[in-house]
Amino acid sequence: MTKQTMLEPDEAKLKKKVRGKLAATDNPEADAALRSLHKRLKRAQRKRRRLALRKRHAMGKQASASAKTEAAPTPKSADA
Repeated sequence: MTKQTMLEPDEAKLKKKVRGKLAATDNPEADAALRSLHKRLKRAQRKRRRLALRKRHAMGKQASASAKTEAAPTPKSADA
């Protein structure tokens, strides 16, 4: 059994908080609470991206081969 991560919901919560604070403040550059929320959001996003990249690198050439097959559109016949 693997450990379940709750990164996506945390990011969504942080995004919602940042948007709410940003709309409520007149001077967002001077708001320390908003700045710390934004830092937490960016830290969570970096962590998620870093883990995805590490996973992609761990898969090696298998990941790049599967990505190429998924990205390539299927050719359709000229009859249709």
